[in-house]
Amino acid sequence: MIRAYHVTKRYGDVHALRDVTVKLGKGEFCYVTGPSGAGKTTMLKMLYGAVQPTEGKLLVGGVDVSRLSKRRLPYLRRNIGIVFQDFKLIPTRTLAENVGLALEVLGTSRDVIDRRVNAVLGIVGLRGRGHEYPPTLSGGEQQRVAVARAIVNDPSILLADEPTGNLDGAMAIEVMEILQAINLRGTTVMVATHDTGLMNRFPFRKLRFEAGRLVES
Repeated sequence: MIRAYHVTKRYGDVHALRDVTVKLGKGEFCYVTGPSGAGKTTMLKMLYGAVQPTEGKLLVGGVDVSRLSKRRLPYLRRNIGIVFQDFKLIPTRTLAENVGLALEVLGTSRDVIDRRVNAVLGIVGLRGRGHEYPPTLSGGEQQRVAVARAIVNDPSILLADEPTGNLDGAMAIEVMEILQAINLRGTTVMVATHDTGLMNRFPFRKLRFEAGRLVES
């Protein structure tokens, strides 16, 4: 599903990643972990094409991201769901509108959008609340909406960048349980985090980075 071969990313003289080689299979769940500045976010950004490797080769679902043109990026991202730490919800749109936005952009029919939005809101425990607005929700509920938005198009890969970083312990566990349930449905899940408590509670493979190098897999 994901293959990186000697991937390096430099920003000027700064190495964000150094000679990373790793393979991740279909349906796997893994953590991308390490201290701040270790390269976690850069690794995830490369997987959805926000940045390209300086050196090396990166395959995502058989697509060579390291050579991907901007024109073809939308096709790659249709198969990738992304969850951010800060939710990135539109406050003036309802939960249903936030979740269904990606489907609207693709020109999906209203009946299909409504059906999929209701289904994924149910998966994240927010069934029947699509008419509400993000500012009325708790942080944990907003992150669940963000997860629903990321999976509404049934992606084969879900990338989550510090998805529990702004949440308290109980809410963080709720979000992790949802991500685990999504993984059990066959989605490949990668979670960038430095929360050792969560990693111990939900033990999965760890890709540990230090100063841009993959030091544990």
